[in-house]
Amino acid sequence: MKQLRQAALMRHLRAHGLTTVDDLASRAGASHATVRRDLAELEREGRLVRVHGGAQLPPDDQARDEPVPFERVATHELGPKHAIARRAARLVSDGDVVLLDIGTTTMLLARELRGRRITVITSSLAVLDELRHDRTVELVLLGGTVRRTYHSLVGVLTEDALRQVRVTTAFLGTSGITADGDVLDTTLVEVPVKRAMMRCADRVVLLADHGKLPGHGTLRVCGADGIHTLVTDDKADPQVRATLAELGTEVITA
Repeated sequence: MKQLRQAALMRHLRAHGLTTVDDLASRAGASHATVRRDLAELEREGRLVRVHGGAQLPPDDQARDEPVPFERVATHELGPKHAIARRAARLVSDGDVVLLDIGTTTMLLARELRGRRITVITSSLAVLDELRHDRTVELVLLGGTVRRTYHSLVGVLTEDALRQVRVTTAFLGTSGITADGDVLDTTLVEVPVKRAMMRCADRVVLLADHGKLPGHGTLRVCGADGIHTLVTDDKADPQVRATLAELGTEVITA
């Protein structure tokens, strides 16, 4: 039982980065004291680092079940990402049907949407983890091939499923936005899914912290004309924000 519980704790840390004892205890169905003992033992083994009120993976961790990209991003710029997620949640009204893309900021948005009388459709396994036990949110998981690197579902099944739905708002992530307003991604298999999400939404909202304005990517998802609203933080490059606003994108600063 202890081994299974500790394995579950490590999986959660790998999926979500810095995590509190409260959250770990709730998910494991164990007492706070039990979780603290588990964390102490795992720390002695060098598998995690305890911090005030919780734990996180060590910087040099090489034993992750999931590859590096999502894990590194999950603990990067947490303050701005939390602020963006909280502000984005205010764009959702009761009764809405929302679509959540993959990414760490959409994962945090899912956390903000707990307990809301809404429908959430997603291709993100991290969003699934955030909402799977919420009895108020109606949760719809798109089908597809599991891409473990980014906790996502991709491929023709995912794209076909998106043709069957219509949503109030799609919340998308990005690897970066260029100085002239192009939205980028780094992965070939994710781009068709993002474009399919955009086609089935009445409103497209892009979530991007300041590190992505401007940012980098190898593939163009769309131009500024494909995005209705950008939610970013107050450290985002003012020139890029101004360019997007001039091109007709609503820019909201968290």
